[in-house]
Formats: sequence, structure tokens, C-alpha cells
Amino acid sequence: MGAAPPWFMMAEQLPIDIPDDPKLAQNITHFARALRKAGLPIGTGRVVDAIRAVQVAGFTEKQDFYWTLHACFVNRPEHRTVFAQVFRLYWRDPRYLEHMMSMMLPAIRGVQKDRKADAGEKRAAEALLDGVERDPPESREDEGETELEIDASQTASSEERLRSLDFEQMSTAEVAQAKRLLAQLNLPVKPIASRRGQASHLGHRIDRGRTLRAAMRQGGELRDIARMKPKPRWPNLVALCDISGSMSQYSRIILHFLHTVSNTKGAGWAKVHAFTFGTRLTNITRHLRQRDVDAALAAAGSEAQDWEGGTRIGECLHAFNRDWSRRVMGQGAVVLLISDGLDRGEPDALAKEMERLHLSSHRLIWLNPLLRWDEFAPKAQGIVSMLPHVDSFRAGHSIASLENLAAVISKPDDVGEKARLMSALSA
Repeated sequence: MGAAPPWFMMAEQLPIDIPDDPKLAQNITHFARALRKAGLPIGTGRVVDAIRAVQVAGFTEKQDFYWTLHACFVNRPEHRTVFAQVFRLYWRDPRYLEHMMSMMLPAIRGVQKDRKADAGEKRAAEALLDGVERDPPESREDEGETELEIDASQTASSEERLRSLDFEQMSTAEVAQAKRLLAQLNLPVKPIASRRGQASHLGHRIDRGRTLRAAMRQGGELRDIARMKPKPRWPNLVALCDISGSMSQYSRIILHFLHTVSNTKGAGWAKVHAFTFGTRLTNITRHLRQRDVDAALAAAGSEAQDWEGGTRIGECLHAFNRDWSRRVMGQGAVVLLISDGLDRGEPDALAKEMERLHLSSHRLIWLNPLLRWDEFAPKAQGIVSMLPHVDSFRAGHSIASLENLAAVISKPDDVGEKARLMSALSA
């Protein structure tokens, strides 16, 4: 692990009593640094409090030591899992930092390879290995590996390539980098003009109520005419994400994007509602509101029991229109439908449910990863049934496609590829 930042190293110089082991205070600061990199909001004050608390409580029992640091560093429920994983990996041998890291590396590699690791475990491993050489130089020489030099000038071009790369073609490292880029992407929206008005000297409508009330205060004399303008209203965002087998790789990454939108302040959305569907509809809205993305997606995955299963788009849309439409669509919501449209159900029933969904929404935007193919044509029966009832039909297979969505989501005249494909259907 690299050297701690100066503001962390200052903790050893503070006028407080440090425990007898001189390495312990240093390891607590490095432990706090790892927690900070894993997403916990930890400052210098908490590090000082932790050192003082350990001095008072002692550390003869590992359980007491755990809960002492837990009380100092954790103040949100979603941070408990990350803290537990970082603590388990970090405090195997707190005597010497170098020896501790050499003991941890095999365990951390196992965590990174385990796809079913608990939420936060991978983040804990990445935070602990930040700045640390994974394999010692001696081991690389024994294995006969050649050390490669990386040209930093190619970084921009590689990032541009990653933005246009298909989610399904990404490696594990590229998926992790794509998720970091999506965490910085925003989905702003413009307000909708409502029938309600607000006072404005430049408004075009006469506010009769305010005008008459002002005249009554002047003995019935009408002196000024109050005006008003339409009051802006922010729409809801409703996302319906297909998690069937053909959409699994895309849906997992897009859910990271939806988590970012759900937790971004100032984007303009009144509320963000998210649903997954495959063979049944599942509401995952409350899970995506958790700030910890790993915990949020783990909870959403456990809630939705039909991951990588079949596809019944018509039945799931019927369940949404029947049970949820009036609850989440009453304020002119913008609907994102993320699906490839490969449905095995009845085409007429699917078309009916799509029409009802379209009439209930302010705008209905369909993101389909199959549009990545230049030769794409609406031949599947499900796509033919759904396409006439959407306002915009766009690709949803890469970071660039989601960036384009952010640029046009507030443009009512944007139809994407719908016009071209509708003309192909009629030909």
C-alpha cells in the first residue's frame, strides 16, 4: 500500500496518548484510508476519535476492537457490509503493514474471482489494493514474465473506444471501468409547463384572483393587473428493465446507471421508479435508493427471482398497467423501456398493453441493444407489436448510447430510429 496522505499522517503528531504499539495508530490511519476509498465518509476527526477510543477500550479481544472501530467509522446501515469486509481483510496481522499486505493478497485475489461475493467485498479488496503492487517483482522474474510499459498517451483513445464498445463484448476490467464512467453520467430533464400558474410580472395570463384581492384592499379601485406564468412541474422517471437471459449483461450495467440517476440531486426528476421484468414484474425502487451501489444491486437481485429467465413482456406490462400505472404515472412520467423486444407471448395482447402504457406516459422511450447492428430490421413479432406505440426508439448497448439519451431525453421531437424502421415496416 502506498504512503498515506499527509492529513492522515498528521494523526501520529496530535497531542493525544497513543497506544503502546507504535504501529497500531499508523495502521488505524491506513485502515481509515481504505474505508474512505471504499466509499465511507471518513475525515481526520474520526481517525483521531478512533485512536482515542481504542486507547480507552483496549484491544485484547478482536470483537471489542471491531465494535470500537465500527462505532467510530460507521453511521449508515449501508456501510456496515463494506466495513466488515475491509476489517476482515485488513486486520489479519496488524503488527506490520508490509507483512499484513503479503498475507492478504491471496485472500483478496480470491474475493475478486468470486462472482457471488457479498455486496461490498469487491470494493473492500480494491480499496485495500489501491496503490499496492499485486505481484512482487521477485515472483514475476521467477515466472519469466516480461514487464510491459504502458503509453499514457493512449489513455484518451482507449476511453473513447470503451464508450462505444458493446456491453456484451466487455471484459471484466472493462465492465468495472464502464461502471465508474456511468457513475459520473447524469440524466437531466427539463420541467413540464403545468396548468397551474405562479406570480410573474412578465406573465401572459391575468391572475384574476390576485387582481381582485388587490382591488378590494383599495376600496374596489382597480389599479394594477396581476399576471402569472405557467408553474414548472418536474416529471417522474419510470424505468422498466428487461432481465431475461438475452438481456442479462445489458440490464446489469444499465441498473448501475439507474442507481446513479436515482441518487443524483439536481437532475430535475420528481421521483425515479424502477421495475425489472422477465417472467414477472418486480418493483426495485426502494433498493436503488440506497447510496451503496453494491448493496443496492445485491438487494435488487435478491428481490427479482427471474434473472436470466424467459421473457413475457406482454404479461409484465399488463401487471404494471394494472397495479402500478396510476401510482407512478399520474404526473406525466417519462418511461424508459429497456428490452430487446424478443417476446414469446401473444402479439395482440402485447400491442394492447404497449398502447395503454404509451397513453399513460408523457414520453415513452425504448432502448434496444439490438440496434447496435447496422443491418437491424424489425422482423421479430414482439418488436413489430411494440414499435408503433413508442415516441422514440434508440440503441442502449454502450456508454455512448446512454450519453446520447441524456442529450435528447428532453427533446419532444426526437424519435431516434423509429421513423426509419416504421418506413421499413410499411414498405
